[in-house]
Amino acid sequence: MSTAANTEDPLPVGLVGAGPWAKLVHAPMLARHPGTTLAGIWARRPEAAAELATQHDTVACATLDELFDRCAAVSFAVPPSVQAELAVQAARAGKHLLLEKPVALTTEAARQVADAADEAGVRTQVLLSWRYAAPVREFLADVGAGDAPVGGRGAFLTGGALMGPFTTPWRLEHGPLLDLGPHVIDLLDAALGRVTNVKAHGDPLRWVGLLLEHDTGAVSEASLTAHSMVMPPRARVEVYTEAGAVDVDTGAGVGPEAFVTVVDEFVRTAAGTPHPLDVHRGVHLQAVLDAALHDLNAG
Repeated sequence: MSTAANTEDPLPVGLVGAGPWAKLVHAPMLARHPGTTLAGIWARRPEAAAELATQHDTVACATLDELFDRCAAVSFAVPPSVQAELAVQAARAGKHLLLEKPVALTTEAARQVADAADEAGVRTQVLLSWRYAAPVREFLADVGAGDAPVGGRGAFLTGGALMGPFTTPWRLEHGPLLDLGPHVIDLLDAALGRVTNVKAHGDPLRWVGLLLEHDTGAVSEASLTAHSMVMPPRARVEVYTEAGAVDVDTGAGVGPEAFVTVVDEFVRTAAGTPHPLDVHRGVHLQAVLDAALHDLNAG
């Protein structure tokens, strides 16, 4: 059985992870939001958990079970392979899940998380940060209100693999498809219709190009790299209709307020309101990523 969230009191959320993304996003957004309390932090490096816990006036937990005892929900800021394993444990412990993208490294592992959450009756939400930004939601509303799309294109081009806080082992090992791809694929899918087929080309660790076919008949293209120090990074999605184009600069459009929205909505998710960006959305995106990776490896 899941732990029910009391909407009158802040939702106690435990944090798994103490790396760069936990420090930059997860810990501050949970500690500062009036709807949540940062109930504790667990990480595989106890000293990192202790340092981050001190910064946010919470406790470092020695074990996952200790963290689970302190919270009703768990937020994950760990590599996808670790998340998939530990999210299953958290779901079985009755904790609602705030998951990072990608949910796992494979569709099979992502489905195991979804199955565990469904069986336990816990609620889930995936932190696809673009989708919580007001300009992105306005973009999707404009696309929905306009003529039927003909096609679209998206790009996420950064130097994150060359320097900075995101030169982490899993990103360097798996490349831009798993790190940057979920954002672009998700937004093109939301704007143009469910992705039903994907073709991929390029170097999996340097530059990946995708051709996506959507169930509406529209076709889109995506370009991904973390090996270009273009400044500022280029991140945008464009949708084309017979009447013209609708686009959004996600690089400029995603700011701190998007992470406030993440927590606003996670509190409601934990209280029982279904979220469109749940673990099953993550499984769908994982299947597209798997198909693209298979195409890349086959080439």
